[in-house]
Amino acid sequence: MGSMEPIASAASIRAAEEAWFAAHPGGDLMGRAADAVAAAAAQVLAGRDLIGVLVVAGPGNNAGDALFAAAELGGLLGRTVPLWVWPVLERTHDDGLEAALAAGAVVVDAAGALTHVGGAGLVIDGLAGLGGRPGLPDAVAALARATLDAGVPVLAVDLPSGLVTDSPVAHPSFAADVTVTFIARKLAHVAEPAASACGRVDLVDIGVAAPDADLWLVGGDDLRAWYPWPGVESDKYARGVVGLDTGTELYPGAAVLGVSGALHAGAGLVRYAGPARDAVLRAFPSVVAPVDPTDAGRVQAWVCGSGWPGADADRLARRAADGVALVVDAGALQGLDAVGDALPEGSLLTPHAGELARLLGVERADVTADPLGHARRAAAEVGACVLLKGATQYCVAPDGTGLVVPAGPAWTATAGSGDLLAGMAGTLLAAGVPALRAGALAAALQARAAASLPGPRTPEEVAGQALPSVIAALQL
Repeated sequence: MGSMEPIASAASIRAAEEAWFAAHPGGDLMGRAADAVAAAAAQVLAGRDLIGVLVVAGPGNNAGDALFAAAELGGLLGRTVPLWVWPVLERTHDDGLEAALAAGAVVVDAAGALTHVGGAGLVIDGLAGLGGRPGLPDAVAALARATLDAGVPVLAVDLPSGLVTDSPVAHPSFAADVTVTFIARKLAHVAEPAASACGRVDLVDIGVAAPDADLWLVGGDDLRAWYPWPGVESDKYARGVVGLDTGTELYPGAAVLGVSGALHAGAGLVRYAGPARDAVLRAFPSVVAPVDPTDAGRVQAWVCGSGWPGADADRLARRAADGVALVVDAGALQGLDAVGDALPEGSLLTPHAGELARLLGVERADVTADPLGHARRAAAEVGACVLLKGATQYCVAPDGTGLVVPAGPAWTATAGSGDLLAGMAGTLLAAGVPALRAGALAAALQARAAASLPGPRTPEEVAGQALPSVIAALQL
């Protein structure tokens, strides 16, 4: 999948570690991990004299990483570092604890941990690992709250305890300032709302190759590589002709916003074939808008459904009959049954969580608890790529391959943003970008455009004022 960064599951990380140990009998991964944790901890504590460290230690290897790291801190900082260790289950990693005790650590209980946290300069969270359960025991939750209230930085080993590796759900957890992880990022590191509890995520190479993945994080290099840049011989047809059958007389704004997204994303030609013709032409005179929407002319992709008050099976079927890729948005998602197997190859569905729930016959809460799993199910059942919109956006293919788009600013959660996104995706499909990449590329560009205009902005401001410059900046 090119230069994209893999997102690994807990199971695949364990398998990668087992393979490494099989090839390196007696190898010391814990020492490498502990060195990385110690370096990150020393960075937090640098310049802060007589500030101690509280290690919250579980029974597993994460505690070993944390305890060995704590033992190194005095040497790294060139001073004595007061250390307190709370073995939450009254047992912890034996060798790690021995090293910490040799460095002067004092073992405390839950009450002692609460007493010392106010005077600590850092809490190292080594409680749970990749297999941790959701949420925190009551005593640990009390410490996590006290740590947050006191403004004490938290460094999490691999993942803030309380989160689940393969889930974006924000279970009660430590709120880390820094998370040090190894081998590859995991879903909780990159998907909101869990990602917000991870703080800055430092991915450290400890010599274990990242496992094969079917889920990838989209970055700036990917956007640059995927965008359909025009060449010196490009004309409006070569750049892509996108058609929009969107909006109604009652909801013309959806049509205007979709056309804006299509134009500002770089369409060579936009054809509008819907009932909001007058509004579209007033806003964008470059659009070709026939009086008879059933005779729109040839296009290379259609955008349908934005601004439809409900399913319109005939309207959707008319566009599907052209045999070009469709962006199926909003109301058109309710008419998919009428199209059935006639949905053109290369099409893209763009639901939000509620729309995906209706499409699958589940509760919205089910989708928000496992957005990636439900997007994959929909893509497999429909036989088309699905871009699930939200804070973190997931674009998945029928074979389960998935792309994760980092979250944009929360300001983008406004009416009309989805209409804009559908138009952008249509432009990319028309230009020949495969649906999986087109959905992720459109979502990522919109997020970047919104981030470049902080504060409450309308979707049209994001498109007109920011999107072209964000796209152009990819080449700089």
